[in-house]
Amino acid sequence: MAEPYPPKPVLYLCGLIAGDEDLLAQSRAALEPLMGPAGLVSPVYAFDQTDYYADTMGPHLLKQFVVADHLDIPDKLPDLKHATNALEAEFATATTPRPVNLDPGYLTQAKLVLASMKNFAHRIYLRDSIYAEVTLTYHHGWQSTSWTFPDFASGRYDDFLNQARDLCTRKLAEVPS
Repeated sequence: MAEPYPPKPVLYLCGLIAGDEDLLAQSRAALEPLMGPAGLVSPVYAFDQTDYYADTMGPHLLKQFVVADHLDIPDKLPDLKHATNALEAEFATATTPRPVNLDPGYLTQAKLVLASMKNFAHRIYLRDSIYAEVTLTYHHGWQSTSWTFPDFASGRYDDFLNQARDLCTRKLAEVPS
């Protein structure tokens, strides 16, 4: 019989989508109390692989990632998703009901996991209305699945995700066995 053991810690990250770089900067600052200081911040990418958010956020969106500077337990993902949803609501105005989209998740040496409030066949229920999906796996490079979002599947974030994975590996090496 298998014996239970605690999971390895993970490196939390958040994808930020907004219509301009000022909103991205405000979002990064608002995330710090939730995630701690940033260990890595990605370049700003054009979010142009889908128009999924165009109706609620407008056209010409930008995307950026913030990666925490410390490892943490994976159990906190539902709490982080609820906290980022609350932040999105704080950014909302009467004229722009959703100026930012914040998508938290975590990274391990083997995968990128993202949180969602939407259930689909490939998502696993965690708790408190939060689901998780393995968006990318890592095996000699980042691998997408049939459900991977087009921007992740395109490979445009792979270099940054490699940097985040390297940070995760370095942090894991510091954890006592």
